[in-house]
Amino acid sequence: MDQPHEAVYSSFAVLNELRLQGKLCDVVIKVDEAEFKVHKLVLCSCSPYFLTLFDSRWSNPERKVYNIPGLSSDMMRLIIEYTYTDSVPVTEENIEELLAAADQFDIKGIVDACCEFLEKQLCSDNCIGIWRFVNLYYCPELKHKAHLFILHHFEEVATSEEFLQLSVEQLADFIQKDDLNVKQEKTVFEAIVRWISHLPKDRKRHTTTLLSKVRLALMSTEYFIKNVKNHALVKANSECRPIISNALKALTRLNTGSILDYKSPLSRPRLPHAVMLAIGGWSGGGTTNGIEAYDPRTDHWVSVTYNDQRPRAYHGVAFLNGIIYCIGGTDGFEKFNSGRKFDLGTRTWHEVAPMHSRRCYVSVAVLNGYIYAMGGHDGHRRINTVERYKPSTNQWTLMAPMHEQRSDASATTLHGKAYNPANNVWHTVPSMLTPRSNFGIEVVDDLLFVVGGFNSIMTTFHVERYDDTAGEWSEVHEMEIPRSAVSCCVLHGLPNMAEYAPHPAVEDDAGDQENLSNA
Repeated sequence: MDQPHEAVYSSFAVLNELRLQGKLCDVVIKVDEAEFKVHKLVLCSCSPYFLTLFDSRWSNPERKVYNIPGLSSDMMRLIIEYTYTDSVPVTEENIEELLAAADQFDIKGIVDACCEFLEKQLCSDNCIGIWRFVNLYYCPELKHKAHLFILHHFEEVATSEEFLQLSVEQLADFIQKDDLNVKQEKTVFEAIVRWISHLPKDRKRHTTTLLSKVRLALMSTEYFIKNVKNHALVKANSECRPIISNALKALTRLNTGSILDYKSPLSRPRLPHAVMLAIGGWSGGGTTNGIEAYDPRTDHWVSVTYNDQRPRAYHGVAFLNGIIYCIGGTDGFEKFNSGRKFDLGTRTWHEVAPMHSRRCYVSVAVLNGYIYAMGGHDGHRRINTVERYKPSTNQWTLMAPMHEQRSDASATTLHGKAYNPANNVWHTVPSMLTPRSNFGIEVVDDLLFVVGGFNSIMTTFHVERYDDTAGEWSEVHEMEIPRSAVSCCVLHGLPNMAEYAPHPAVEDDAGDQENLSNA
């Protein structure tokens, strides 16, 4: 604590002792039958409400007793104690009354404490209740966070009891959002069916309104016909027929190879909440600084290159605490022990502390808040050393070496199946469909993706994924350009995710879209 703050704290501690002794107090706050002797100056320092109440322009300066309506004596006691101690106990039992009182007296510190408490309690079962509750008060940050929580966890939220208490306007607003997080659009349809079925007599008239917000053309044709077109709620409402007809036309076009109409409310893909980036690598006879983003829901790639990054290949990439790290590698001439980090919000690159060893063909992974760099080639030989990076201190620390020298490998984490750090044991998994080295690797939606690489004949643009549950590999859409010595990372929940998505992703009236391929 610095000296000015320490002096203020000490002064308030003295005043609090005087308050408790009933000495030198110049006003009495009365709530019901309880009376609190306090100092005007202390209350005014924390609350504009009391500053106005005690201001001589509005109040008789000789007045000593003030009756405060609208709250209990227990809440008044907590408010007064906070003004003297800068501390307040927030509990599940008092949170509603305390936030209401803090809002009434405009005491930002208590409002912030209540919001922090509620934010920690957010879960799929209570997020709607918290969102509706804070709408009653001025809590813009928590309101926004609760709103995002509902969107990002919609699949779980839609099964909660609170979900059934939404108004039709609130539900329609949620399900029409581009950033509603659902793996399959059928989840949205099934959610509105559950909501209507809770009070069918009152809610079935809203079927058309809600159905129009569902992106029906993103469903499989089989599911749409069996579960949507032939659903009793839909068949019973004649106003649904145009929606069903247009959806069938859109599905027919898509099934015949037409491209998604991103402007149509029926087929507009929702924003991804996880995208995979392919960063740098070797292409066209040299290293590149190219970056491509992949959306697994639309199965498309888009270029998002930023030219202030030095070309780099045979490097490792990690995503930690909202920052992308590029570790080691080479520009074709020099082997790097350097690292760079990319801030996705500001789109800027910065240097980080160098590693102990130069590492080309390095394997990189994130575990428990650290970035691990394993093996690689230092320009003279393959190495088995391992070191880890701590972002908060910007330092690398040498760890126990691997049993074997390794380079040209790729590493990620998935269920602790291939390698378990607890017992330091490796296990084999099925071979890939395409033999390859120098490939990118990442996990999206519990599926392991391998990207590009060298297949012993040429650099490839093929991508495949591994389902750990089924123990099988399958091919997915290839990249736009072949590349090897490529690294990948996955991004979650960015506020500007639209800038990294392979399609326009905001409403038409929100302004012109930036062409990401020219970013």
